[in-house]
Amino acid sequence: MSLQTLVALARGDKAADRVVPPTGFTARLTVFAAAVMAFLAVFALALSLAAGRLATSWGDELARASTVRISAPVGQVAAQTEAALRLLQQTPGVASARALSEAEQQALLEPWFGPDLPVSELPVPQLIEVTETSKGYDAAGLRLRLQAEVPGAVLDDHARWRKPLVAAAARLTVLGWVSGLLIAAAMGAMVTLAANAALSANAQVIAVLRLVGATDAYIARAFVRRFTLRTLGGAAVGTVLGIAAVALLPSGDETAGFLTGLSFRGWHWGIPVLVPLLAAAVGFAATAVAARRVLGGLS
Repeated sequence: MSLQTLVALARGDKAADRVVPPTGFTARLTVFAAAVMAFLAVFALALSLAAGRLATSWGDELARASTVRISAPVGQVAAQTEAALRLLQQTPGVASARALSEAEQQALLEPWFGPDLPVSELPVPQLIEVTETSKGYDAAGLRLRLQAEVPGAVLDDHARWRKPLVAAAARLTVLGWVSGLLIAAAMGAMVTLAANAALSANAQVIAVLRLVGATDAYIARAFVRRFTLRTLGGAAVGTVLGIAAVALLPSGDETAGFLTGLSFRGWHWGIPVLVPLLAAAVGFAATAVAARRVLGGLS
């Protein structure tokens, strides 16, 4: 879309605008379709960005943390825990290691067993939280050392949890962008349908304009301008409603859950502003193609 075309669309031509019916079925269809598609596009953006944040958050947090589980007879738990802590502190790539308290372990089990679980009276393994450095540690070597020196210790580096979660979040990100492309395609199809109907309904007017010297480019420009502005207006309304709906969703931190994190963060709130502009570009292209095809058929 050239600068001259943009200027012509903005300025308009009152005489040419009379060619396009200002109201009617095609006008309502264009505005309604643009508003609905823009509303859905905002949610697709929120889905994609939230999934991307979750993929990064889950991947980073699970990659930096590991757990050592001590399963031993009651009289040996404390000794094996101390031995495991000493070993971990001497392991290259381990930034810190600490044994979880009884209260912390109870808090971990509370969502499944309730707040009154008597952890001290149950054979619950002792957990050790391990934090890695940026370089990480040799998981295979650490497992062998734990097996030799602390028989009841089992290392869980969270790899089996991290990979499926990150993969799922990444797929949701792709799904969000694919949804956006499908929404744009559906909007283009609806605008094309409305433009075709408007052009066909005004076939006699177009024939008269041609008789008095109007070129097809002049006629097409009138339809393109009117439908582009309708698409822009409808998409603007749908975008505002979509942003308001996203803002009303429950808030939550990055790891609280997917639905509570389905929102925009920081500068991402400015991204939906592009939706009406992209919708207008889709409307412009769809109407231009439809006008060229229909006017060619009316020749």
